[in-house]
Amino acid sequence: MGVPKGKTSKANRRMNRAGRNAGDNAPVLSICPQCHAYKQPHHACPECGYYKGRPVHANAEVAK
Repeated sequence: MGVPKGKTSKANRRMNRAGRNAGDNAPVLSICPQCHAYKQPHHACPECGYYKGRPVHANAEVAK
């Protein structure tokens, strides 16, 4: 008969379970208050270049 493998430690068991759920979440998006495009939260908007109402990219002045 087959022999069961040794005990899996709590740390290894939790690492295996963490890997199962890693790719299930879709990216979180919010709406830019300046141009109403989708952007990542706490990041500058890739469309208009604004963050918290201020221009932070060089192309932000041109976009307005």
